[in-house]
Amino acid sequence: MDAFYASVEQASKPSLRGKAVVVGGLGPRGVVATASYEARAFGVHSAMPMAQARRLAPNAAYLVPRFGVYRAISEQVMALLGELSPLVEPLSLDEAFVDLEAGGAAWDEESARLAGIRLRADIRAVTGLTGSVGLAASKMLAKIASEQAKPDGLVLIEPGTERALLGPLPVRTLPGVGPATGDHLRRAGITTVEELAEAGEDELVRLLGKAHGHGLYAMALAHDDRPVVAEREAKSVSVEDTYDVDIHDRPRIGMEVQRLADRCVGRLRGAGLSGRTIVLKVRRYDFSTLTRSETLRGPTDDPAVVREAAARLLDSVDTTGGVRLLGVGVSGLADYTQEDLFAQAAHPSGEAEAPEEVVADAVPERAEPVERHWRAGQDVQHAEYGPGWVQGSGVGRVTVRFETPQSPPGRVRTFLVGDPALESAEPLPLVSEAGL
Repeated sequence: MDAFYASVEQASKPSLRGKAVVVGGLGPRGVVATASYEARAFGVHSAMPMAQARRLAPNAAYLVPRFGVYRAISEQVMALLGELSPLVEPLSLDEAFVDLEAGGAAWDEESARLAGIRLRADIRAVTGLTGSVGLAASKMLAKIASEQAKPDGLVLIEPGTERALLGPLPVRTLPGVGPATGDHLRRAGITTVEELAEAGEDELVRLLGKAHGHGLYAMALAHDDRPVVAEREAKSVSVEDTYDVDIHDRPRIGMEVQRLADRCVGRLRGAGLSGRTIVLKVRRYDFSTLTRSETLRGPTDDPAVVREAAARLLDSVDTTGGVRLLGVGVSGLADYTQEDLFAQAAHPSGEAEAPEEVVADAVPERAEPVERHWRAGQDVQHAEYGPGWVQGSGVGRVTVRFETPQSPPGRVRTFLVGDPALESAEPLPLVSEAGL
């Protein structure tokens, strides 16, 4: 999918179409998740600090991610891929490998091209968005072709042309060549895939080790026999938050860990999973990152158990000086839950205790804040003006643009943040049923 998150936002908000849009964390420590192609023209890219993006593109629209919307559209796209083949390997919400031959959708170059053309048309019809398709005889080459096809295109790498195509490309193009490996190869005088192949397998093994050197040499020769794996099992489920200001208050840190534990369990249950190992992640004021884990006797999806384990793990971490990031995760996943794990919550290796004792220690729910907080990009509904989205808020006021995916650009109105007529709302579909 092309600039997926930003494209969804542009499709949802007519006033942003054709304009620079940046999606990500909006706090001082926020990071860009996706930038529209209009924003990329200013040098904005994913993983860039949001503060730097604002300097490069001060007039862009900066929005918080709406992951629920992105997941729903991703499921629509993955369903279309599933109609092509039983072998679909998702890499993320917006990217997947598909074995066209396994599903009978393609058997030669021409049938593959036609399948790609139909797929792009189907994606546009169902989601209103554009996707780019790369077609090749291997996963590595298909990935490279899809990057060359962006945005909104299709590229087919014909058999026999692979070496000529790869030769002039930078070594970072190949899977497994990150910044460190790229710098190591550059110091050895190797900057292109052709130079990688010319160096020879023995030299690459000497430079990078047996496994990495052998693998990169094969890829430099356009050899990649990795199969498309239909189901990529999740190894863990986790959530984390980065805070705009370091948290120093120990009780507040504890409350945040409990909240993250609950969110993690919600995601775990949503996937129909449970897990045995509870993981706590703490990034301190000096950017040092600590990870602590505890393994239970059996898998659980009980929020009380996960909260208790996360709290014990926090007890072993020195948070003096403040924390900038906290995360809670569960690994050792299973598709079943072992009942009665309360003993593990209080004593992982000791005698069982009554469930009531664990529940009694649970963190009480926090009261709703008196003043509501609105986030840029959030979906809202006004009793008089109808559906819209938040453009911004501050100094006790919130600015809303009233428009829908099917409407022309709408009007902007400003309200007090506590206006009872304004409420958060569910996102509207990008494509109307009439359009389908």
